[in-house]
Amino acid sequence: MWRLPEPRYDVASAISQGQRDYQEDALVTDFPVGDDCGFVVLADGMGGHAAGDVASKLVVTEVYGALKRQSGSFISDTGAIPNLMNVAAAQANSSIRDHVKTNPNTHGMGATLVSLVLVGDQMYWNSIGDSPLYLLRRGKMSQLNEDHSMAPQIDFMVQSGLLDAESARNHPDRNCLTSVIFGDKVAKVDCPTKPYWLVAGDIIVLSSDGLQYLDEPRIERLLNKNRRRSAAEIASILLNAVEDLQDPDQDNISISIIKVNHTQSITKRQSGASAKKTTSATRMADKSKLAEYAQALFSSGKKAEPRRGSTSVNTASNKAEEPAAKSVAAGGK
Repeated sequence: MWRLPEPRYDVASAISQGQRDYQEDALVTDFPVGDDCGFVVLADGMGGHAAGDVASKLVVTEVYGALKRQSGSFISDTGAIPNLMNVAAAQANSSIRDHVKTNPNTHGMGATLVSLVLVGDQMYWNSIGDSPLYLLRRGKMSQLNEDHSMAPQIDFMVQSGLLDAESARNHPDRNCLTSVIFGDKVAKVDCPTKPYWLVAGDIIVLSSDGLQYLDEPRIERLLNKNRRRSAAEIASILLNAVEDLQDPDQDNISISIIKVNHTQSITKRQSGASAKKTTSATRMADKSKLAEYAQALFSSGKKAEPRRGSTSVNTASNKAEEPAAKSVAAGGK
């Protein structure tokens, strides 16, 4: 009897409203069984009811649609994925702008974004805001994406002896965002052009900042203790741990867990007309045009900055980088 091979990825998600009046997180995953690629899109909205929850859904819907339409070309043209992700984020930014124009009462709405594309043993991401992307590898957890909030600067003040740790943890500007999708110029976009290479046993955690009510050492301990459990069990354990804090100010929480079961090589599955880029219905758009389109929509022109502190990772070499200065805060949640 023919059976499908072991899935490359074990994926599960969890979401909770926390102690907030509204659910402003939005999350979607797409990992078809039997396929060698998939993606996740997460957005954490800001702006309150009829604004933050709408913003996150607009962003996730726009980015999901853009990635899904081109997902048939992920394996055959991995080099085009970063440009595609930039274009998708830019389109999401435009959708927020258009919504605010027709609904002036939602002025100030916005959302963070982290989109993640996995193809075989390669991982790409596009990150705007402070929603963390963690990786547990060989017992050590690191944050891969940039933190576009004031937190890195405040933590640097502690390291420099300018502020004590307790004051830093409770600093009123700690969660103030330095980049966000809100229909205007996006100050920073973290979208590495080279893939991050995965190994069997990696556990990827993509979440909204509501998970960070747990400190990072505790998240790392929970992941290590439960690393042999399924992705669904790990997601549930993390969610329960946050809820057990019973913090009256607990933010919305959304979590996606991806366990990498194996990194065996994949075969580019193309046949007939789909193998011909000139006639394929799912072919990737010209890379240069994608890049020009993203640049025109963002009007940013800034390169992604190094990741923060000792937990940062270089996507080309997987070696830690030094912290970099952040821009002046653009807003808060």
